[in-house]
Amino acid sequence: MTTATTGATRTDTTRPADGTPLFGPDSQFHAFFDDPRWALAMVRATVLEAAHPQIGAALVDNSTFVAHPWRRLRNTFLSMRRMFDADPAVREREAARLNRLHARMSGSDSRGRAYDAMDRATRAWVVATLFESAVTMCRLSGQPLDQDTMERMYAEYRAFLAALDGDAGELPEDLHDFWQYFDRVVENELEYTEAARVILYRLFDHLPAPPLLDGAPTLWAAGRAVAGPLLGAITVASLPGPYRRRAGLPEMPGAQTLMQGAYLAAGLARFLPEGWLNAENVIELLSLSPGSDDPRSRTVAALRGRMRRASALLRLLTPLGGDTDPDPASGAGTGEGRRSAEEFFRQVLDQTGDGHIDWPDLAAMARELSTRLDLDEPEETRLYEAFAAWWRELQAALDTDGDGRVSADEYAAAVPSLAGPALIRVAEVLFDAADKDGSGAIDADEYRTLFRTAFRRDLTTTDGIYGRSAFVSDFLSFMSARRTGTPYDPLLADA
Repeated sequence: MTTATTGATRTDTTRPADGTPLFGPDSQFHAFFDDPRWALAMVRATVLEAAHPQIGAALVDNSTFVAHPWRRLRNTFLSMRRMFDADPAVREREAARLNRLHARMSGSDSRGRAYDAMDRATRAWVVATLFESAVTMCRLSGQPLDQDTMERMYAEYRAFLAALDGDAGELPEDLHDFWQYFDRVVENELEYTEAARVILYRLFDHLPAPPLLDGAPTLWAAGRAVAGPLLGAITVASLPGPYRRRAGLPEMPGAQTLMQGAYLAAGLARFLPEGWLNAENVIELLSLSPGSDDPRSRTVAALRGRMRRASALLRLLTPLGGDTDPDPASGAGTGEGRRSAEEFFRQVLDQTGDGHIDWPDLAAMARELSTRLDLDEPEETRLYEAFAAWWRELQAALDTDGDGRVSADEYAAAVPSLAGPALIRVAEVLFDAADKDGSGAIDADEYRTLFRTAFRRDLTTTDGIYGRSAFVSDFLSFMSARRTGTPYDPLLADA
């Protein structure tokens, strides 16, 4: 496998021949960022990525997209924003963060084939699927791009790849050659991987509610039961024909018409007044959690109450049986403010959603914390090392059958005491990262920026200072006592 090199010769990929910038508010990418067609195109691009054997294996082993899809969506959105920012310093910092993240992902798939998330050809395919899906979404919505616009956008995506790898050599320089490259990969390299299968079927069928809709499980289940199969059918119908045939993907009658209608309807949003659609605001709203100090929280709380009543009415009229969870506001079955061991295992510890705990689950926690805190490399390394030590403690205490991972039964059978020295070290690393001024305490402003999202400001001391011992105690209480309603829920438990 080849890896990206830091010594690659960089060329000026930030401007095309006409001198206009490829990044920032004048970029073609920026023009599409709030376009609702992206919701369809991104799912399509993700399937094409997952169909690549290396990417599919890396997703299955390391990604949180099954258990925490909304969190993954938010992080992807934030990363793309940074990578296309007008400020080169922002792009370089995000590229370095992504490279550190990918450098930690390697292994082998179920057939023993090695994968490496830093493989340059594989990374080029990710960028290729984004560009091709953007072109396809415009064509399917009846608004095909002209040649000049397409070439400009292709230059932007090649510059995106160059920001990651030092150059864009793995993608053809000429747009005409790109289409030959794309068809060759589709026909010769893509497979119907487990990751592609999960995205097309399991993810839509079992998609957890975003925090905004978490109080209305019946209402969410009813909507998902209708929308999930439709979105799956639309995605399958939009995939390249050679891949659909090789993978044996079933196409339901009328799927092509449904798919074109969906893209056309989404494309009509371009006629709405400017500013009516803002992807960032939508994602933030979906991610708001109970207890947030965001000014919009009261409106969201009132909306949750109405949805909860609608969900209860729907449950009376059309019971959905075991497809729904108890209303989280009721505290049924676990006692107020506590999760059962099964819930804690599923919602917090099993980050990848594969039914057991191993290193990728704890690495996902470290990755999420590093992303939220926007840690520099030394702090990020300290955090990963602390989580690695915690994994060794968990494995020694809970892995009774010696298979190198912890099952839900092994976790439930034990009387978990997770607050060992390694977990304390994790909390201390987090505290040091939050204590920006090195004062030995976190003030109200530092607390608000701790996870870069709107958590409650219920500091435990009267002078508004959060001391190291109180911080460590609260974090350990969440991780070992399985408490709910803490500032850590939106970080590690929310979907």
